Amino acid sequence: MGLSQPGTTEDYEMGAVRNAIENLLNEHEVARVTGLSVASVRRWRLLRLGPKYIKIGSAVRYKPEDLASWLESRPTGGEQTRANG
Repeated sequence: MGLSQPGTTEDYEMGAVRNAIENLLNEHEVARVTGLSVASVRRWRLLRLGPKYIKIGSAVRYKPEDLASWLESRPTGGEQTRANG
């Protein structure tokens, strides 16, 4: 009949792809996660300063792990260092 049987490798692969796509974040979700504006997220993309992104047609999507890696790479402040002496 040409239809795949439930539980086949093909079903597993399609499920994995579907799950990966469902986990992608749009720019509004990235703005919410970071607490910044959508305009800031767009500016990062324009200036190539932000997290890696994927273009699907005209849609822009972000992998959660890419966003997390990018956030981890950002400089931090507020740490006090002890002077030796």
